[in-house]
Amino acid sequence: MAKRSLSSLSAEDLRGKRVLVRVDFNVPLNENGSISDDTRIRAALPTIKDLMDKGARIILAAHFGRPKGTVNESMRLTPVSKRLSELLAIDVQKTESCIGPDAQEKVQFLNNGEVVLLENVRFFSQEEKNETDFAKQLASLADVYVNDAFGAAHRAHASTEGVTNFLNPCVAGHLMEKELKYLQGAINDPRRPLAAIVGGSKVSSKIGVLETLIDKCDKVLIGGGMVFTFYKARGLSVGKSLVEEDKLDLAKALEAKAESQGVQLLLPDDVLLADDFSADANSQVASIESIPDGWMGLDIGPSSIKAFQQALSDCKTVIWNGPMGVFEFDKFAEGTNAIATTLAQLSANGCCTIIGGGDSVAAVEKAGLASQMSHISTGGGASLELLEGKVLPGVSALDDIK
Repeated sequence: MAKRSLSSLSAEDLRGKRVLVRVDFNVPLNENGSISDDTRIRAALPTIKDLMDKGARIILAAHFGRPKGTVNESMRLTPVSKRLSELLAIDVQKTESCIGPDAQEKVQFLNNGEVVLLENVRFFSQEEKNETDFAKQLASLADVYVNDAFGAAHRAHASTEGVTNFLNPCVAGHLMEKELKYLQGAINDPRRPLAAIVGGSKVSSKIGVLETLIDKCDKVLIGGGMVFTFYKARGLSVGKSLVEEDKLDLAKALEAKAESQGVQLLLPDDVLLADDFSADANSQVASIESIPDGWMGLDIGPSSIKAFQQALSDCKTVIWNGPMGVFEFDKFAEGTNAIATTLAQLSANGCCTIIGGGDSVAAVEKAGLASQMSHISTGGGASLELLEGKVLPGVSALDDIK
């Protein structure tokens, strides 16, 4: 069911209203405690600025790290309020706690168009338990609810799901709306041919998404460490490459399913091997039929890169989730970088390219090509679950379009 979004609310609807906005500000910090990547903060700006322009009184709720229900001084949102103040060119106050007297007082004195940031909601164990009383206290600060935290939408927590029982309306923010449009659209109503590129080290973490993608896609390209489980299932020698022994039957079943449904399932035909898991390991290219003992595969090979590029050349929609190799080591990043470059070229020719969260996003950013993709998802687990066709609690709790 399509969800109502912030776009449906006018200045007349929002002026003077207290709006609780769930955002994803779980940003990385460097050793000095400063934010090293503010992408997630910037991603929420369109929603925050829209609410400011419409005269709302904005209350931001976010989590940071995993404090496990207790106050952790290193996980306070102080650096976030500082960065947000810089980006918005206003003073964004932070509360001492997300509920209680200080939060109530700071919200009470908000003027139209002003912003306050609630302290880390995960300092309370009731947040992740989605306890009703806690959700009610959080909701009592506001009149309207906006969820713009796609990265946390697969969790039924108090700030993502519980509060919707006490606030009305409950709508998707601009970032959430964009995520749903691209990810659901790619699966449910894509321009074809539709291809999915799935990488990463383990088949087990991508089982659900692989099964769904084989049902939905015209082509599925598989890279990363998980390919060796497929090779082992075929009876090939894989040296000391990563293999999930308990997933061999699953790998066979996935290949059989693709064949029976007429889906092109493409695995690399050559790999870049290393004699050690390190950035400066000795390396050699080998076909998948001749991987020597004592060597491990850390990237797809040059022949595979060409085959993958050829398979993608006529596609109108491409979803990418997971790197082709250990891209953190420059020596073993060529496959991942080649896919990123290919998708950027496809985007320029009108293909819809969707980077589905996690390491793929880091790889595209490292290659300096993020701005050339159609959509880069801000959610790792949430992206995967949506692509699997699962219902995300933080989305289902929002108002349906009537």
